[in-house]
Amino acid sequence: MRTFLILMMGVLLMNCNTATPEIKDQTTTIYFIRHAEKDRSEPGEKNPSLTEKGLARAKRWSEIFKNITFNAIYSTDYTRTIETASPTAYTNNLDIIKYEPEELNTIEIFKKGYENVLVVGHSNTVPKLVNKLLKEDRYEDIEDNNNGNVYIVTLTNQEVVSVNLLTIK
Repeated sequence: MRTFLILMMGVLLMNCNTATPEIKDQTTTIYFIRHAEKDRSEPGEKNPSLTEKGLARAKRWSEIFKNITFNAIYSTDYTRTIETASPTAYTNNLDIIKYEPEELNTIEIFKKGYENVLVVGHSNTVPKLVNKLLKEDRYEDIEDNNNGNVYIVTLTNQEVVSVNLLTIK
């Protein structure tokens, strides 16, 4: 009888649902933009603010992104990038996370489980960050007079599945 009970317990245990839960595909979309038009009236100024046109563009970015719920907004620690990110951060009720371009780990951003992230950088740092994700040198530095590029990189399970480059006038 004891052997029978042990055998039955074994059969019951084998029939229990011990399968691991299905792992859902995780998708994160990162929107990379360059800061808006900066004040160039003092050529030696290392940390200028945005011009009126730049402030208007920053507001326009928040309008363009109005249907996207951002989980995080990253900006370098410069007045022009923070001013560019601020309207969108305000709309999403988020604090701006400051980063150093050479230290930004986009895979760590993905691992945080964010769905949508905005990264505001510079003419040379934005393409480098996108290229780093792509693991290829696809994009060159942004032209100095171009403040309207948005690079949209979508990752699923840490792999890049799409990249789009749009220019907004």
